[in-house]
Amino acid sequence: MDIFVAKKSEFKNGDRRIVESARGDIGVFHHEGAFFAYSNTCLHSGGPACEGLLMPKVVDIIAQDRTYQGQGFDESETHFVCPWHGWEYDIKTGQCIGDRRQYLRKYEVIERDNDVFVIA
Repeated sequence: MDIFVAKKSEFKNGDRRIVESARGDIGVFHHEGAFFAYSNTCLHSGGPACEGLLMPKVVDIIAQDRTYQGQGFDESETHFVCPWHGWEYDIKTGQCIGDRRQYLRKYEVIERDNDVFVIA
């Protein structure tokens, strides 16, 4: 079933939309010119996984002498964070950062004319 998300011209890079489906809410992201869609149900406690903060990957900075120097950001990977308990997911894959064996359910996104749809 095709679910209308937005007019492509109104769905700017960096935006997200939450749409309803028979399977539950779906979060649709427009990131770096591509569209990604996932179940909006966090694997941890069922919170709204797709509705939290978008942020670059947090990395530990380790000096050559192997001492911890703090944390920084890796802009090459973007995560979205469930607002309930902070579980993070990779925006391009839906992979859970805290347990890389787990993934949010992924949905196909299609563009037709100037419209964006998710297949659910």
